[in-house]
Amino acid sequence: MNRSTTRSRRDFLQKMLSTAALAGITPTIWSETLHAHQLLDPPTPQAYTANSRVNIAVIGMGIMGFSNAETSTALPGVQLVAACDLYTGRLDRAREVYGKELFTTRNYKEILDRKDIDAVIIATSDHWHDRITIEALNRGKHVYCEKPMVHKLEEGAEVIATQKKTGKVLQVGSQRVSSIVTRKAQELFEAKAIGDLVMVEAWMDRHSANGAWQYSIPTDASPTTVDWESFLGDAPRVPFDPVRFFRWRNYRDYGTGVAGDLFVHLFSALHTVTSSAGPNRIYASGGLRYWKDGRDAPDLILGVYDYPETAQHPAFNLQMRVNFVDGSEDGEGLRFIGTDGVMHLGWDSVKVVRHKISKVPTYGGWDSFETFTAGQQKEFEQWYKVNHPASTPVIQDSDLEFRAPEKYSANIDHHLAFYAGVREGKPIKEDALFSMRAAGPALASNKSVFDKKIILWDPVTAREAVTK
Repeated sequence: MNRSTTRSRRDFLQKMLSTAALAGITPTIWSETLHAHQLLDPPTPQAYTANSRVNIAVIGMGIMGFSNAETSTALPGVQLVAACDLYTGRLDRAREVYGKELFTTRNYKEILDRKDIDAVIIATSDHWHDRITIEALNRGKHVYCEKPMVHKLEEGAEVIATQKKTGKVLQVGSQRVSSIVTRKAQELFEAKAIGDLVMVEAWMDRHSANGAWQYSIPTDASPTTVDWESFLGDAPRVPFDPVRFFRWRNYRDYGTGVAGDLFVHLFSALHTVTSSAGPNRIYASGGLRYWKDGRDAPDLILGVYDYPETAQHPAFNLQMRVNFVDGSEDGEGLRFIGTDGVMHLGWDSVKVVRHKISKVPTYGGWDSFETFTAGQQKEFEQWYKVNHPASTPVIQDSDLEFRAPEKYSANIDHHLAFYAGVREGKPIKEDALFSMRAAGPALASNKSVFDKKIILWDPVTAREAVTK
């Protein structure tokens, strides 16, 4: 490490500690409340005129559809005017929550036809993401699409090209990209708080039936209340099955499994912190270990990824897993392991623990020194003192922990970023290219599991690499 890099890291860490001290906060733990002002003290509704208000529609009123509607409508200047779903019960529920005047339909094209709708939130099953996104962009709508952006690897290029052609805002819904905690982790990473990155460990495990997507199925589910044919779309034709409709994440025809749902969160956070475009070599293994309920998507996947050296980071390795049978209740984590320490990134906090490594070997203890003769040990000690003189003690940087404010919501910040893009043209970080760079390695993990082979990936173009 050169001297300027060492000095910049020391200056950065000292600045962070000094700021905390001035605020009267324990030096190793502080909250960056100024970053949360948008949530804690939002602008009043009167700040938005009729021309600056954003009219939205939600396509897919399932769990994430209702969640995104709730988040967006909590923001000043955003109004929900329409909702689409293929189950009439959810449309009825939408009118219960948002008023009888809410326009509802089973046909998403009716949403895209409306001139008064500025943006759509797409929260359908994964296999509809690319088609509706492309159609919405081409119809002049801004798009907030749930992750993963696409269902299949080959679908990403057209979405990227369509966003570029139309110039419309497209943001994908991995909220950690907009989190103040993730941004703080990025600052720490760039300041080399953990030295040079060597590897990353990431996991997001669950241990419950609901966590394994065994969602509730309404008692009135039938071919009358569910538009089954529209749901199938480009998927294989099969008879009506309420389990497949309401628990679609369990089936490869409609969903992307644990990798598409949860790996994408981890990749998105990792790529934000490191400013990485992604890995170039992917291998994964997994299978159904417990939830043998008719699903064909694995409940356990483990992946190993090679990240090449770039201007933003050294070459490093990633190991990632999702396990839906987590009897250990280990939960989830994202650990950046470097030469001088480790950084633990959670949803609400980031912590750096310093362990600076020395390249100078010692002797004694669990070492071959004790196997030498007494004479050779004395001779070795003399040689060691000559070749490794005592160095000047180095003051170790303090461990650091950053915690988000108590009422902070990364989900709110992510939606605020979307509407800032719509209203003001502010750049969107999690655009089509970024999103494919996160979705691609996740979907390639599935491909590796099912095809039992290593997948080569081009992180720059976000496409599967062409082998000669």
